[in-house]
Amino acid sequence: MEKLYYSIGEVAKMFDVNTSLIRFWEKEFDIIKPKKNKKGNRLFTSQDIDNFHIIFHLVKERGMTLKGAMKKMRDNKEDTEHNFEVIKSLESIKEMLIDVRESL
Repeated sequence: MEKLYYSIGEVAKMFDVNTSLIRFWEKEFDIIKPKKNKKGNRLFTSQDIDNFHIIFHLVKERGMTLKGAMKKMRDNKEDTEHNFEVIKSLESIKEMLIDVRESL
């Protein structure tokens, strides 16, 4: 079952990055809006996680600058999300095919 909220530590672990990078991206990208509990701890939703995936893909995997990633998200968010979904699907298919090949 999917959780409603994820801590900053959980998010950092998902992407194998430091929590400081998560805080930095949160500050830089206005599409990431975590809720905060009474202690001030950030609570990220699955929508925030999806947005982190797209930012991570653009910045870390495609090598875009933060400004470039921001522009792409702002100017063409729908296409960027669609392209990311296609890439995720293809990676899943690739993993499945590798598993099939290894079991032969």
